Amino acid sequence: MNTQTQPTIALLHWGDLIEDFLDTIGVSFESFCNEMTGGWLFGYIDALRLVGVQTVLFCISARVTEVMRYTHQPTGATICVLPVPKIYQLARRPMLNPYGWTVTDVFGDVHGIRRRLLGLLRDVAPYLATPLRLLAHELRREGCQAILCQEYEYARFDACVLLGQLMRLPVFATFQGGDFQLSRLERPLRPLTIKACAGLIVATQTEVQRVQSHYGVPSTKLARIFNPMDVANWHAMDRSQARVALGIPLNAQVVIYHGRVDIHRKGLDILLDAWQQVLCDRPERDLRLLLVGTGSDADKLRQRLAQMQLAGVMWTDEYVRDRTVIQRYLSAADVYTLPSRHEGFPVAPIEAMSCSLPVVATDAPGVPDIFEGGEVSGGLVVPRGDATALALALGRMLDNETWMRELGKLARCRAEECFSLEAIGQQLHDFFMSRGI
Repeated sequence: MNTQTQPTIALLHWGDLIEDFLDTIGVSFESFCNEMTGGWLFGYIDALRLVGVQTVLFCISARVTEVMRYTHQPTGATICVLPVPKIYQLARRPMLNPYGWTVTDVFGDVHGIRRRLLGLLRDVAPYLATPLRLLAHELRREGCQAILCQEYEYARFDACVLLGQLMRLPVFATFQGGDFQLSRLERPLRPLTIKACAGLIVATQTEVQRVQSHYGVPSTKLARIFNPMDVANWHAMDRSQARVALGIPLNAQVVIYHGRVDIHRKGLDILLDAWQQVLCDRPERDLRLLLVGTGSDADKLRQRLAQMQLAGVMWTDEYVRDRTVIQRYLSAADVYTLPSRHEGFPVAPIEAMSCSLPVVATDAPGVPDIFEGGEVSGGLVVPRGDATALALALGRMLDNETWMRELGKLARCRAEECFSLEAIGQQLHDFFMSRGI
């Protein structure tokens, strides 16, 4: 129970259950509590702590039957795990994929009246996943003065706004890529809940324009704030030592991608096609493509790599939680690439920038905001879905090592000035205070 005088904010994750996220990246809840750092959740926790704001992370789970409390070891934040309502578990039982786009995606091949009934169940289920009465009790117990949802384009945001109205708590939400709706109930409800919320935190200018035009959100309720990054503790290691540790030749040129393995969303098919072009144009060079991460499409990626037989591809098929290990991979590389088709506001390229790596990225949402100054921000931005453009930009980097190193220095400067915990924490603090916390 919170007995401190500092403000306390409740953070709630996107998705119905916390294990829906953790299972896809192969991370146990124990590791989540003891080892996991960075990302949206823990970046916010770190940034807010620096400006005197305490946070409590609320997770919803089908693997507990009573409220459980844990301490997130790296940050000291409280993690409060609430059991999902039984009615949601019943609703979810026939679902093959609760986050599918269509009834067929969610339930498989169904027809007739059963299809219509299951379609209704698909729409209602996300609204059943938040245990509102139990959440209200724990919010009071923790002394929370506001609620912050990871995404506003999701059913949990609507539920939390209702709860906030009943408890007279301000409700905020961020944008992390959720510019779509899965439930048909969201279309009539979302304009009402966005109007009733206390404020929205959006990093990208395109999303600011979308919510203003679509929902008529006044500028006073919008804060354009980037996701925070612990830049002070992200530094490049000795390049030679990193390469020796990873078995990479010192004279090789290395392009790296680290992140979730989701082939379409992350554009990994585009990256492999681009890499094929890079290799064809430079047959005499020792070129390496270092892939670090796993995810739901790991088997598909493995099959694609086997079919394409690309030279120089080195894949670490695991979710790497240790910051030091990630820094070693980044320090062994020459260029970082982000080939995504869709993002919210990606943290991975900022991690690379903090390690003085230049970046070649597609113009997925959030990326142009990171590199607002173009090359002076330390990166090149190319069109999404264009393997040739990606290959040409990577080639420009690899063919001019002096320029590549200069871009790396600019990338580090950009990370320090715009994404540090201190800078973002103060911006968040000022916005929350201005909106009534």
